[in-house]
Amino acid sequence: MKLVLASTSPRRAEVLRAAGFSFETISSAIDETPLSGEAAEPLVKRLALAKGRHAAERTPGPAMVLAADTVIELDGMILGKPRSMEDARAMLQRLSGRTHTVHTGVALIRLPGGESRVASESTRVTFAPLEPGAISEYLATGEPLDKAGAYAIQGRAGRFITRIEGCYFNVVGLPLARVCALMRELDWK
Repeated sequence: MKLVLASTSPRRAEVLRAAGFSFETISSAIDETPLSGEAAEPLVKRLALAKGRHAAERTPGPAMVLAADTVIELDGMILGKPRSMEDARAMLQRLSGRTHTVHTGVALIRLPGGESRVASESTRVTFAPLEPGAISEYLATGEPLDKAGAYAIQGRAGRFITRIEGCYFNVVGLPLARVCALMRELDWK
């Protein structure tokens, strides 16, 4: 059975490759706008399942479709991908010297049949206080622009992280142990 990653994220692909998985990728662009009053954890689960279903409609079986969505939560506010450099700067300023939670929703859909599993993983991450110059230097790398919360723990922003409580791979964007557990539930072969 082939594995299909419903994501064009190079970080998610890198996590899967490093874990020894062979897979195909398919783009799964959907509207990621939170529903009114929607909390972070239900949001990422809903979006992961929507991405997975969108990809499953275009995937011939037998296959296992894997989709994920990641957001940052700080003080009840959801931080997705920044819309601009100034948006990224504002996010990093808010994260500076604070602890936030990274939520990733994961959906697996087995084809044919469409049996699915959806779960989420949450990890707490603490940032060191950031000087304005450090934020400007980081923004100049371009790294923050396509990442939830405007940072990549596996990249240059790793030097800003003083503590992590939970799954490291969740912060990268794909909680590997959770994915493997869901695969076992769906009899991945």
